[in-house]
Amino acid sequence: MTNQRGFKQIQFSDRISIRVAAFRQAVRWKMLPDDPCAGVDLPPVKRPEMQALSVEECRQFLEAARGSEWFSLFALALTTGMRPSEYLALKQSDIDWQRGTASICRTIQVFGSGWQFYDTKRKRSRRIVKLQDFVLKVLQEIRHSPPRTSDYQYPADHDLLFQSGGGAPLTQRAVKREFRRVLAAAGLRPIRLYDLRHTAATLAVAAGVSAKVISDQLGHASISFTLERYSHVLPSIQDEAAARVERMLMG
Repeated sequence: MTNQRGFKQIQFSDRISIRVAAFRQAVRWKMLPDDPCAGVDLPPVKRPEMQALSVEECRQFLEAARGSEWFSLFALALTTGMRPSEYLALKQSDIDWQRGTASICRTIQVFGSGWQFYDTKRKRSRRIVKLQDFVLKVLQEIRHSPPRTSDYQYPADHDLLFQSGGGAPLTQRAVKREFRRVLAAAGLRPIRLYDLRHTAATLAVAAGVSAKVISDQLGHASISFTLERYSHVLPSIQDEAAARVERMLMG
């Protein structure tokens, strides 16, 4: 949920969780003798409903996105499942142009007075992701494009892969605005920018990619989390697997 200025508002349950975590940390640091929240049951966390585009919808989306200035960004997000904070933090030096891979080793946060790089969400989030050939090609096009100017007064980092101009980072707010425009142009239902990550994972599961590979690509904490998160796709995969084994046995 966001307010009128576009800043994310913290839900009531999130505020409680933050306070409980603060008390527990204070006990570990011996700033408090006991945890006043010991035995407190936290309210269940309500996660946003996960949505994913179908294969045909992905084709429609990519076709509409070709007319966008950030086609390369949307193609990267859709095919790799990177988090927005990860692909917006990519530098040109993170791309191995010979091997066709991207090294994810940081995230970025842009705020009113500037921006800051941070470590990835967890250790497993640091990973190397294989890029599809067409994605690598469009990334090379923006790599060799002339620098753009910008009205932003942010500190510059000219090695950033995606820039709003003058070396300033591209903001999620700007990307979301263009993302909504592309979805409307493609005649698709509105979904979150983060749902491109879910779409990439769902497509990989449907294509028969192993859970281990998908988990590594997404930077999940464990394979079990990946299986639980995308269990809704597994029945169709099991049907296809059974059919393949039958063809092998019966010729």
